Amino acid sequence: MVYEIVKYGDPVLRAKGRRIEKIDDGIKQLAADMLETMYAAHGLGLAAQQIGLALQITVVDVAPVLNNHPSAMSMDGKPVDINAWMPMVLINPRLELAAERDVASEGCLSFPDIHGDVSRATTIKVRTQLLDGREVAFEAAGMLARAIQHEVDHLGGVLYIDRMNSATKFSLSGRIKRLQKEGLANPTQGKPRPAKYQPSKKPGPANMEETDEM
Repeated sequence: MVYEIVKYGDPVLRAKGRRIEKIDDGIKQLAADMLETMYAAHGLGLAAQQIGLALQITVVDVAPVLNNHPSAMSMDGKPVDINAWMPMVLINPRLELAAERDVASEGCLSFPDIHGDVSRATTIKVRTQLLDGREVAFEAAGMLARAIQHEVDHLGGVLYIDRMNSATKFSLSGRIKRLQKEGLANPTQGKPRPAKYQPSKKPGPANMEETDEM
């Protein structure tokens, strides 16, 4: 099922996600629905808060943009094929951030058509549970590292606008305030809402080559 994506202003986007204690059929269905919703919106990632649920689960798929936005992933110090790990479902993830940082433009599915430069760690270490219950650790760099940082921020109620410098945020302030009013007026109240349009078949990652929305 494709869900309506929560817009800025809805209080759920500022809610810290609850830890998932049991990966049952409900969580597996939620992950499938989140992936379907992400692909329908042509995004690279989606956190549970973005469909109205304050839980520690997020999905990521950077495979469609690897040609234009290089990424790297390794486990136990050895490179692995990123495509083999996409799409990725992260449950109760924890991050360690490298000191080196870079700045790049980001968008967010909860902030339609609003983009701005955000500083992120260039490499990260991730510890997370997978949908099959395994706990794994890996390192990520490039777009994969940026996407994971963006989504894990969501799980803690932190938004990409919080990472923008004051000048960037000021330049977007009018649009952000208008969006905030809309989100406040139409909160999900912790209950995901099915999208009005349900694709007749599972949507794919078409037209995502230039996206930076998460």
